[in-house]
Amino acid sequence: MKKRHQQKLIVLSLVLFLLWNVPLILIFDQFGEFLGFPMIYFFIFLIWIIAVAISFVILRKHYE
Repeated sequence: MKKRHQQKLIVLSLVLFLLWNVPLILIFDQFGEFLGFPMIYFFIFLIWIIAVAISFVILRKHYE
């Protein structure tokens, strides 16, 4: 794996760590609902799906 791809994955991991940190998650716990789901669940799964998509793009470029 190229150093550039490793660096992107490390940055993604650090961003996820900051986004899933307790104080930031508790901000979304105070709001109402979105499509019948509490905002905290929507926030967690939205960030997770975005992280999977970004990882897929980075790793796809690696294997080309």
